[in-house]
Amino acid sequence: MCRSIKTLRRPGEAATTGELEAAARQYVRKLSGYREPSARNQDAFDAAIRDVAAASQRLIEAIGVDVEDGPNRWVSRDGAIHFGA
Repeated sequence: MCRSIKTLRRPGEAATTGELEAAARQYVRKLSGYREPSARNQDAFDAAIRDVAAASQRLIEAIGVDVEDGPNRWVSRDGAIHFGA
């Protein structure tokens, strides 16, 4: 299950709020088994993403990594940084 999880932050750099949200979304998708929830489950899906992102931010800050406002950046295997939605 975890083989397809992407690195969302380069070590030694500040995390962005977009990266935390992307990581939370990725986790909730994996856990729920759905890429997109049904209209009926959208509120629960969105609430879970917010909760996981908040917990992720607490963890990142507790281990001494700064969190700054910004977009989701992801790092490909060749080390290039890409910007996502």
